Amino acid sequence: MIYRDFQGQKLSALGFGTMRLPVLGGDYGKIDEKAAAEMFDYAIAHGVNYFDTAWGYHDGESERAVGNILSAYPRDKYFLATKFPGYDLANMDKVEEIFEAQLKKCRTDHFDFYLFHNVCEKNIDEYLDERHGIFAYLKKQKESGRIRHLGFSAHGSYGVILRFLEKYGEAMEFCQLQVNYLDWSFQNAKEKVELIKSRGIPVWVMEPLRGGRLAHLSEEEEKTLKAMRPDEPVPAWAFRFLLGIPEVKVILSGMSDFGQVKANIATFEEEKPLDDGERGALLAMAEGMYKKTALPCTACRYCTSHCPKHLDIPELIKLYNEHRFTGGGFIAPMALSALPAEKWPSACVGCRSCEKVCPQQIKISEMMKDFTARLK
Repeated sequence: MIYRDFQGQKLSALGFGTMRLPVLGGDYGKIDEKAAAEMFDYAIAHGVNYFDTAWGYHDGESERAVGNILSAYPRDKYFLATKFPGYDLANMDKVEEIFEAQLKKCRTDHFDFYLFHNVCEKNIDEYLDERHGIFAYLKKQKESGRIRHLGFSAHGSYGVILRFLEKYGEAMEFCQLQVNYLDWSFQNAKEKVELIKSRGIPVWVMEPLRGGRLAHLSEEEEKTLKAMRPDEPVPAWAFRFLLGIPEVKVILSGMSDFGQVKANIATFEEEKPLDDGERGALLAMAEGMYKKTALPCTACRYCTSHCPKHLDIPELIKLYNEHRFTGGGFIAPMALSALPAEKWPSACVGCRSCEKVCPQQIKISEMMKDFTARLK
């Protein structure tokens, strides 16, 4: 197992994410604990020592299952991470109630790593509002030893992450970001990693395979990779890319069956870094993947000065590209939820004034209609 140093501790570079554990009868809220325990046992036997859960995973049952399974092991043999569920604004005044419940569910007296969950456009104002007492309470738990390391995860924009860092950055010991070779450019992951690096904060990675998209490539894409490394499994390319980023300490993989556990551990048994040519080819392939469907907006903003509704058209196109490529997902709805209804794509009146000045000749009004339909 590859390990990374963090404040004098050795963390397995492969972290076990528990958002996609095996379930019974296709019910997301009913975890197959027997199957999950076999996966955990194999992972621990092969050097994995970092386990990540959260309040909302598996309809609230992930923390309980993780606690049950890990209770069979000495507490000093693994690192346990969970998060404050600020993705739901109804939780903002419940930090103490939730934290105490999490300790009980996970059958532990402390969390090695604890995060502000999913800092984003929707909740940044509430996270920064000291009246909720979230930071003050979590800081107190850290001082008492019930939290060993405090950090945050973020799906929000660069600007949102910057606001969070300006408020709490000095107290943050790690940051969990969505990073993979596709989102390196597509979601500006490179710039976000650079921002975190500038604050001296190490990076934890979530969605290394982008929900499985990078584990199942097209025949053409797979052929590109096999030409460089015939024996390297397709998912391994995503992990090798991330292992080559110096700021990355832990790469979380949400493993849902025993085969995935074995395959991922095999990849993390030894370092096989990508050379510059392989890395360049991988990023070029990624660019081709999203450009097949992405509208070619350059954010010149000629359109915005001609919009009678004053819509942020480049930003809406960016969210549309993400939503269409992913086939849905939560990123675009999450970002839009922070905007008033009159700034949503549905506010477009179809006057086409923006299209008359678009250098890329994008049919913006048609995009707005399609985006609105996809969000329903």
